Amino acid sequence: MKTRCCIVGGGPAGMMLGYLLGRAGVDVVVLEKHADFFRDFRGDTVHPSTLQVMDELGLIDGFLKLPHQRLQKMEGMFGGETVRIADLGRLNVKYPFIAFMPQWDFLNFLRESGKRFASLKVMMSTEAVDLVRDGERVTGVRAKTPEGVVDIEADLTIACDGRHSLVRERAGLEVEEIGAPMDVLWFRAGRREGENENLFARVDPGKMMVTFDRGDYWQCAYVIPKGQHDAVKARGLAALLDDIARMAPILKSGLSEVKSWDEVKLLTVAVNRLRRWTRPGLLCIGDAAHAMSPIGGVGVNLAVQDAVATANLLAAKLAHGCPSEDELDAVRRRREFPVKMTQRMQVVVQNNIINAALKPGNQPLKVPLVMRLVTAVPWLQGITARFVGLGVRPEHVQSPVHSE
Repeated sequence: MKTRCCIVGGGPAGMMLGYLLGRAGVDVVVLEKHADFFRDFRGDTVHPSTLQVMDELGLIDGFLKLPHQRLQKMEGMFGGETVRIADLGRLNVKYPFIAFMPQWDFLNFLRESGKRFASLKVMMSTEAVDLVRDGERVTGVRAKTPEGVVDIEADLTIACDGRHSLVRERAGLEVEEIGAPMDVLWFRAGRREGENENLFARVDPGKMMVTFDRGDYWQCAYVIPKGQHDAVKARGLAALLDDIARMAPILKSGLSEVKSWDEVKLLTVAVNRLRRWTRPGLLCIGDAAHAMSPIGGVGVNLAVQDAVATANLLAAKLAHGCPSEDELDAVRRRREFPVKMTQRMQVVVQNNIINAALKPGNQPLKVPLVMRLVTAVPWLQGITARFVGLGVRPEHVQSPVHSE
């Protein structure tokens, strides 16, 4: 099988880039190893930057018809005090809110919308197992399909296969670890009619949790110190649920639905980035190039921004074959600054808030000065909203549209 571009991984970066290249008339194949997009810890936050991209593609009306919840004001409890983290209503954008939508709905929507492009092919149940090379150049992918192993010959291979990227590993690209002091336990609690609460984050001495109102359930992320999963499990599920109910009384009745550890998934948090995103014939983007902390829920949106920048820079060049490695590296040069700035801010939050929250003991927590200032000064809530909702140097769709 032969194609101009082979994208490995059907997550937000891969599906958005596949859509954009298909729209530009580039022959592109997206490989997704699973039979569907249904996965637990898929990021569900679609920020204003991504909503703007969907609008620029003419997809926003259909997209917002999918079931979702909207968040505009991000508020939390820090040691018993209410704080406001950000107010997206202060952003001068068309869609000043975060849409909470199951990621599989987002990905399915992109796949269905892309079916009108003859040059785009999405292959489900197709797992990349190795790279195909000609000397130093990557010339495609070896993939396992339900019908057997196939080689997909491609002028350009793009790794969008996430933070545990096989393509990145096979290419021998060096990862710079920045580190995260935490892991996350991810679970759902039932939500009863009339249970409403705007609180987004809760921080108590030694404990931290984030909750999302998902309509008929609460999506919960309970933060634990890095490497402490076994210790938390040793205390028992009942002890964990008691801690959670004390932190968030509104969850108490819904926690009865969490009956075993099978329903509490461990998300191992990593913050890292590649020093080099390319080899001849190969480019890495999204989590394959830079794993983000869940702080701010920005990972999905940075992946989409990478995809938009990649299409803007490379779609026209792909019409004539594989861009040179220097042309491929233009994607890193464009996206590295936003990635570094975002990770730097995440590390500041980790060091100043999360580390303090997760320290053992019962010392009363004081709201950090910066958080007090943001809570007290509304225009500062617009600055934090801009960082979370739009990010550093948001991308706009400028890639070509192929006319049939």
